[in-house]
Amino acid sequence: MTSTDDTDDVDSAEEEAAPAAGIYVYGIVPADVQPEDDATGIHDAPIEIVTHGDIAALVSEIDPDQRLGTPADLQAHARILDGTSHVAPVLPLRFGAVVSDRDAVINELLAEHEDEFASALDELEGFAQYLVRGRYVEETIIGEIVDENPEATALLESIRDQPEELTRDDRMALGEIIGHALEAKRDADTRITLDALAPLTDTVTVREPTHDEDAVQLAVLLEVDRQGELEQTVGDLAERWDDRVTMRLVGPMAPYDFVVTPKPEG
Repeated sequence: MTSTDDTDDVDSAEEEAAPAAGIYVYGIVPADVQPEDDATGIHDAPIEIVTHGDIAALVSEIDPDQRLGTPADLQAHARILDGTSHVAPVLPLRFGAVVSDRDAVINELLAEHEDEFASALDELEGFAQYLVRGRYVEETIIGEIVDENPEATALLESIRDQPEELTRDDRMALGEIIGHALEAKRDADTRITLDALAPLTDTVTVREPTHDEDAVQLAVLLEVDRQGELEQTVGDLAERWDDRVTMRLVGPMAPYDFVVTPKPEG
């Protein structure tokens, strides 16, 4: 028969052997921000706040042995940050910031960078990031390139209705012409978009294209109160480029392109 003392010792040993939960950090916010009661983050863990003075960190517990990096993990990370940006300034941390416990959040992150974070949050008050995206309509843009380039027109005629194996060189040459032309058009259309946005903000980052047919990829930091003006500007560009470029506006979201937040060491 086991004594009560022995049972307590066994329970204590099991608790010591159990792996401690890590703390996942999403971003930095003002200390008065409170998550919704049902807000959940990565692995559906409840979102909590760890505060230090006038600043705080959005966190949740995480199993340190469970790998991160699934699409669901990335979506949860962005969902928490972007949702917060609708109601308060937020300094996003890069995906995958994990520390040992809540004390480490304070000691290794908040206290270490308190003045820097507080200043950045003050500057971001009332602002959010938006993405201005344009994608070329393939048939229209290829036709435009061919019409403007006699060499491309000749190559297209030479390969029309011909077997691919007999026209490989011409097809490669045409592909190179189209690729260079797309780069030039992307540069020109990006400049047009920047000029259109200039009356609203000069805080803009040009993103690298992620697809051959990307026409415009811009991140814009803008006062949330001016979102309607931004929507109108993008709408005017969409009307100007009807059937040539499909325009899309995404946001508001956390200022990923405009904030570099130190990652905790733990």
